[in-house]
Amino acid sequence: MTSQELLSSAHVSAATRAALTQRLADTGAAYTPQFLAPEAYGLLEAVAARLFPQPERPVPIPLAPAIDQRLAEGRADGWRYDALPPDREAYRLGLGGVQEIARALFNADFERLTTSQQDEVVQALAGPNPPGTTWQTLNAGRFFEELLAELTETYYAHPWAQDEIGYTGYADLPAWTRIGLNEKEPREA
Repeated sequence: MTSQELLSSAHVSAATRAALTQRLADTGAAYTPQFLAPEAYGLLEAVAARLFPQPERPVPIPLAPAIDQRLAEGRADGWRYDALPPDREAYRLGLGGVQEIARALFNADFERLTTSQQDEVVQALAGPNPPGTTWQTLNAGRFFEELLAELTETYYAHPWAQDEIGYTGYADLPAWTRIGLNEKEPREA
């Protein structure tokens, strides 16, 4: 059963259906950044595209809008590393630091680099000592970990990604009764 079929079934609560249907509707829709400056937002989109390349999709799952919206609303997931400033500041500084790495390694903005050069920048960010003054005060490893975690969460919260991995856990009604090893509900693929 595809996500579209499952979403329209009696196995999904109204609240879950509304959230997932909205994610599908937002896919491919134009988005205007609410928190990040347009240049920083474009950079976030480019970094997200390297961490979650989606060449097989005619329209990729949008990742940057969810982060920008969360930051604009001042929402957090309830915790953060004490090595990082609050999320809004961490993203502003961290994205600026990504540009510093790109300029230090290739003397160009991240978005103008080849994909292999962009991958080198991301590897430097994830590494122990990326170039740039930002990383003298902002923990690059923690920032990268937070960025990657949020992008991963956003990606797998989308019905298309859930279809890819055969996830049907959002079918939250009428309950899960077959919970043994290799047991499947009739609604599962």
